[in-house]
Amino acid sequence: MKNTIIKGALVTAMISLVTFACKDKFLDVPATGQLALNQITSKAGFEGLLLASYAQLNGRGYSRATSSFNWVRGSISGGDANKGSNSGDGGGNTNFNTFQRFEILPSNGDVNDKWRGMYEGISRANAVLRALPAASSDVSAADKQRLSAEARFLRAHYYFELKRSFNMVPYVDETVDYGSGIELVKNDTDIWPKIEADFKFAQDNLPETQSSAGRANKWAAATYLAKTYLYQKKYTEAKTLFDLVIANGTTTNGKKYALVANYTDVFNATKDNNEESIFAIQAAVNTGDVANSAQELDLNFPYNTGSNGPAGCCGFFAPSFELANSFRVSATGLPLLDGSYNTGANQLKNDQGIASSAPFTPDAGPVDPRLDWSIGRRGIPYLDWQVHPGLDWIRDQSYAGPFSPKKFVYYRSQDKTLTDGSSWTDGYSAINYNIIRFADVLLMAAEAEIEVGSLETARTYINQVRTRAANASFWVKGTNGSNAANYVISNYTTPFADKAAARTAVQFERKLELSGEGHRFYDLVRWGVASTVLNAYLAYESQKLTLGYGGAKFTAGKDEYLPIPQVQMDLQQGIFKQNPGY
Repeated sequence: MKNTIIKGALVTAMISLVTFACKDKFLDVPATGQLALNQITSKAGFEGLLLASYAQLNGRGYSRATSSFNWVRGSISGGDANKGSNSGDGGGNTNFNTFQRFEILPSNGDVNDKWRGMYEGISRANAVLRALPAASSDVSAADKQRLSAEARFLRAHYYFELKRSFNMVPYVDETVDYGSGIELVKNDTDIWPKIEADFKFAQDNLPETQSSAGRANKWAAATYLAKTYLYQKKYTEAKTLFDLVIANGTTTNGKKYALVANYTDVFNATKDNNEESIFAIQAAVNTGDVANSAQELDLNFPYNTGSNGPAGCCGFFAPSFELANSFRVSATGLPLLDGSYNTGANQLKNDQGIASSAPFTPDAGPVDPRLDWSIGRRGIPYLDWQVHPGLDWIRDQSYAGPFSPKKFVYYRSQDKTLTDGSSWTDGYSAINYNIIRFADVLLMAAEAEIEVGSLETARTYINQVRTRAANASFWVKGTNGSNAANYVISNYTTPFADKAAARTAVQFERKLELSGEGHRFYDLVRWGVASTVLNAYLAYESQKLTLGYGGAKFTAGKDEYLPIPQVQMDLQQGIFKQNPGY
């Protein structure tokens, strides 16, 4: 079993009823359901409050778009995938179609849930900080330092999510509460300095190791601070911290940061909390509550597989044609950085419109081996389930296309042990999601190196990521034991011509390495290329999937950020200012 901070009903303990004996006076009886102060301010009480903030990382209690995974906004809006399933399936009270078409309105419930879910996490972190001055005698000075640093790390994370999602948001810390001015806080101040300060405090005050994997440590804080600098284009500051992290960083459970040898181990529940994991959403199953699992991913499996495939539902999060094409490489194993992967014979052969009973031979051209670790496609083994049959596992190809998600899918050998079958689907898995992993760090560091002029160091970092992918021992094998496709990958062996060439290489490497992991949209926005890249993407996909993409358009100056939810605008009665274009 994973020794993580999430085991069982972790929030339930904080809302358990207070027991009490009979009293002479009615007013001496605590209110039912209310925690006594000494329960909150004990060491166990603080741990419970803190874990409640960790618990909000997966967006529990809100929509699937709330999670810090960001598979909806980061990957669907970013062009890694479309919503999937069919045009009429919203997956409950959701409207993910609007995320792929950039037709999001302030009234969108998923947008409001993202806002509410992140502020819920902030509220729980603030509760720790607010109560610490009254800590009981069993809370040592070292405990106070760690608890405050973890709470500020979590608060910074949730504000980071809000900043890159909504841009201008109200900043509320532990000094402001209901009845003391919280309702008057405006969204007219840039909160990056506040986020920086919290991560810096966490870096300075967190220990290097913790009692449980999943807790933030000083190296996770340093990494997140470097990422915060990168988002602000503070490249020198980012480089300094990335240098420190790459040279010295360790996981909470004491492992030196490194790339795992097998790329697929990043998405395997039995390999969670490995040396590549810097900060992750911890998932656990069979705890009595599916909310402890990777519950936000319960729809993201092939459709109608029966016992031959995972979960059997629901065909969401279908990888895009454009992403699949992006794994095409030259004969020497380098990506087609000129964009020619979307033209002619370079486009990946697929079975769109071909019945599973009809003959089909997969693409024989050279492809990056990460293609078949990342995307399920016909004719290629789908983990340890079976060879992907194509159309039979797709709900509606005319809407979703021919591909299935493959990352964050459990193995047949893990069904019922690393999945939770107590609800309507086995799709509640124990696979962690790495909010930051070491490959991500190497590529962010490469970006910083490029901008300060160290192109050779950047090339080294990019090649480290590519070298791991080139380990043929872990390439997907066909039923005959040989490589399942024509996998070819090589390193960049000559210096980049200039910064522009280096930027193109690292940005494309992030697209391949981190596909389907919720990063792409935010990367495009911070690089300043969202309008160009996404309108080209929409034009291409609309030729393939007219129903899902016809007429869709990204509007520069508007679609980079979500609207402030209308319900929040109404509740604050003129305090908030709406984002441009909404």
